[in-house]
Amino acid sequence: MMRTALAPVFAGAGTIEFADHEYPDPGPGQLLLAVQANALCGTDRHQYYDGSQVVPGHEAAGTVIRTGEGTQTTVDTRGVVFLMDFCGECRSCKYGATNQCLAKRADMGFTHDGGYGPYELVHESNFFPITDDIEIGNATLLLDVMGTSSHALGRAALVRQDVESVYIAGAGPIGLGLTVMSKLKYDVPVYISDVSPWRLEFAETFGAIPLRADDVRAAGKPDIAFDASGKESARRGALDILSQRGALICVGHGEGVTLDVSDDLITPEHAILGSEYFRYDELPGNLAILREHQDLISRVISHRFPVSEIAEAFRLFVAGETGKVVITQEGAA
Repeated sequence: MMRTALAPVFAGAGTIEFADHEYPDPGPGQLLLAVQANALCGTDRHQYYDGSQVVPGHEAAGTVIRTGEGTQTTVDTRGVVFLMDFCGECRSCKYGATNQCLAKRADMGFTHDGGYGPYELVHESNFFPITDDIEIGNATLLLDVMGTSSHALGRAALVRQDVESVYIAGAGPIGLGLTVMSKLKYDVPVYISDVSPWRLEFAETFGAIPLRADDVRAAGKPDIAFDASGKESARRGALDILSQRGALICVGHGEGVTLDVSDDLITPEHAILGSEYFRYDELPGNLAILREHQDLISRVISHRFPVSEIAEAFRLFVAGETGKVVITQEGAA
């Protein structure tokens, strides 16, 4: 069976239109979701400006309405969609590193239709059920905001455990996620910098100490630094203030960084690590955290728009005056 429904079309140059889009029933091992919420991400900017051949959206939450042969999930199960449609069979997947799958079937919202449309077809293996006490818009926080941030904190813990302060470059949604998750993990000062006064003020409401992007030395000598900006200047600034044995975790894709191996790495025993998305098996732990701290973490969502107003949502988001923005489907429960 094929169903047709209106879905947003990212035509490029910041233009979003609506057109009929076809959604098939699920095949073996697949689920069809009625999407109820999808959060905006900085990565969506590329599709917003350059256009997309598929329906974007990689932070989706919704309800199963059809199940394919061989699946165990029941109709009416609520849950979220893991971005990477991992194979489950490669070396990385067998180790649990599903964010490093060597034979991905899809990147949802990038290579296959994502969550800004009313439906999404996914493999059961990259669908994660949630409990009834999680509001469906808040469920999207399990993905980039909590998942990416907690994975980055885990990467930092590989090389540094005695943490007395944290520095975050970039107060966008990932930076806010890093702020909240750092405050929950460590009882230490968390400094954050950005070029947007609005975002700095918003981050301060979560207990972060705001810094201008040109005044990061006011953070002192943090033991862990996270770059959520993707900017070379931000990475360089973080390296320059790291304590001895400090770790810089690069979360934001983008520019590079130039190193002096002796001065930046060997002498201070600094570590520089990358952190890509998160592992599927980290979702249960983050669900437990969200259930305990839903009121706090949900405040990262500053705006919610119906899908009919998705163009306005993106206009506000790219202007840098929002926290996390969630798009909801009209009539979603």
